[in-house]
Amino acid sequence: MHEPYMREALELAREAEAAGEVPVGALVVSGETVLGRGRNSPISRIDPTAHAEMLALREAAARLGNYRLEDATVYVTLEPCVMCAGALVAARVRRLVFGARDLRFGGVRSKFRIADSDLLNHRLEIVEGVLAVECVELLQRFFERRR
Repeated sequence: MHEPYMREALELAREAEAAGEVPVGALVVSGETVLGRGRNSPISRIDPTAHAEMLALREAAARLGNYRLEDATVYVTLEPCVMCAGALVAARVRRLVFGARDLRFGGVRSKFRIADSDLLNHRLEIVEGVLAVECVELLQRFFERRR
């Protein structure tokens, strides 16, 4: 059930890569409706907050006319960073589905556990590893070409 949405997030990640950005893509879905899409764009937007998740959340909130996305699932190809994990909590997202762990900056599992911390007033359901191989390979190829 998660794979079709993760495949769409992977397409957004490929678009980011084609634009010279780190290949990360994200979707915000409620029911079967995609409310928001985002791809990494901090370089092209000259905006350090223009991560795929942030852009998808902004689009979804604008579409709904509400910053709370209580029934939403966010699909993202890479584990969210601390900033994005905090935004997911603030938006009251119900579920996060991600592909690859981010061992350097992960704010959900790898370095921190912000999205389901007992210290915060909202906790997300977390599903990890959906299409992980494809997500990891895309990132590895991108960084190998840059070296």
